[in-house]
Amino acid sequence: MSGNLRPRMVEPVPIENRAMENIRFIRETMERSAAFTAVPGWGGVIIGATALAAAYAAYRQTSPQAWLTVWLIEVLIALSVAGWATYQKASTVNLPLFSGPGRKFAISLSPPLVAGALLTVELYRSGLTADLPGMWLLLYGAGVVTGGAFSVKVVPVMGVCFMLAGTLALFAPAGWGNAFMAAGFGGLHVLFGIIIARRYGG
Repeated sequence: MSGNLRPRMVEPVPIENRAMENIRFIRETMERSAAFTAVPGWGGVIIGATALAAAYAAYRQTSPQAWLTVWLIEVLIALSVAGWATYQKASTVNLPLFSGPGRKFAISLSPPLVAGALLTVELYRSGLTADLPGMWLLLYGAGVVTGGAFSVKVVPVMGVCFMLAGTLALFAPAGWGNAFMAAGFGGLHVLFGIIIARRYGG
C-alpha cells in the first residue's frame, strides 16, 4: 500500500532540448522586434529616375487614356525594380524577405496600394482622371508610413512627404497633377533613395 503512494519520478528534459527551445524563442523575439532593413536605397533611385522619364512621356500625351497608360506601364516597371532590388539587398544582408519584420512590412504596405488600384478604376470610369495624381501619392504615402513602422526611421518620413505631396495635388489646379507626380514619385524616390543607400547600406 505504501509503495503505491510513492511519487512517480518525472524524467528530466534533456538539456540540449531546453537550450534549443530557448534559442528558438530568442530568435523569434528578435525577428519580431527587428526592423526590416532590406528597403533598397539604390533601387529607389532607379524607380525615381524611371518615374521622371514617365512624367515627361505622360506630359506629351494628348488624351487621358494615353496619360494613364504611361503611368500604368511605369507602375509595372517600378514594381519589377522594387522586387529585384529588395531581393538583392535582402540577400546581401542575409535577411529573409518573409521574416517577421519583412512580412509585417508587406502586409502593412499592401492595403493602401490595393485601395489605390480599385479607386483608379472607379475614377477613370467616372472621368475623374485629374484626381488620380493626388490619390496615388496620398495612398502610396499612407502605405509607406504604415509599412515603415516596421522598417528604418527614414521610411515613414518618406511616406509622410508623399502624403503631403498628395494632399497638395488634390487641391491644386488639375493641370499641375503631372508635375506633382514627377516631384513625388520621381524626386522623393531619388532623394530618399540616396539617403537610405548612404545610411543603411545600399
